[in-house]
Amino acid sequence: MEIKLRPLQTHADFEACVQLQKSTWGETFSECVPPAILMIGQKIGGVCAGAFNAKDEMVGFVFGLTGIKDDRLANWSHMLAVRNDLRGQGLGMKLKLYQRELLLLKGVEIIYWTYDPLVAKNAHLNLNKLGATIQEYVQDMYSEDTGSDLHRGLGMDRFIVKWSISEKRVEQAISGKLERVDDSFKGIPSVNTESGDNKSNPVEKKLPEVEAVRVEIPLNIETIQQKDLQLAGKWRANTRRAFTWYLAKGYKIEGFYREKTTNRCFYVLRL
Repeated sequence: MEIKLRPLQTHADFEACVQLQKSTWGETFSECVPPAILMIGQKIGGVCAGAFNAKDEMVGFVFGLTGIKDDRLANWSHMLAVRNDLRGQGLGMKLKLYQRELLLLKGVEIIYWTYDPLVAKNAHLNLNKLGATIQEYVQDMYSEDTGSDLHRGLGMDRFIVKWSISEKRVEQAISGKLERVDDSFKGIPSVNTESGDNKSNPVEKKLPEVEAVRVEIPLNIETIQQKDLQLAGKWRANTRRAFTWYLAKGYKIEGFYREKTTNRCFYVLRL
């Protein structure tokens, strides 16, 4: 499919972006970024860019604001969305790389954003394919009362990630040459689950203070959330407990991987 990436420029572009927000998060989503902010953000060094198909229909977008953090210019990438029928085809990655290209031209070398620690596909994109690093775990960072079913019943815990877009590590990740954590880490203890019947169950157990640990998340939390909200809630409480405890002890999140044989998904944390 032919896709063109470009900054949003016209009133029609900005309105199309709002409509894509609604189709992504729901018609009743109360946190839509309005056209005026999408426009103004670009005038102060931010990025609001879209992906357009051959019919010039917007099929994805990325939006963020530029400011000062830790005495340095930085962009906070607030939203990224891809039209539902085109997900899983690498368009989100293309939008992030285009965002990186535009910000480097502006002299911005750091991008921050958030993602849900339970969403495995986003962990893979952010950590493995882009080379971002996790800075902080924030419990209920956003209000759950957004009017979106996607935010129903799980709370809004988020990882804050930092993408140092001019660093060699990021170049290696983008080119597929970044060394990743993988199945060789299977010997490291999993601290929040027990496995049986070819599946894992979140359990609360004593958290060992050893050099390295693994925290497991489900392969597809969205499906669990739709079918069994109580189980999804257990995953949230269980991982929240592990992440907050280990990060407070000084552990760093070294990476994320999916086991090839079982499809089980793990973060690796190391002291």
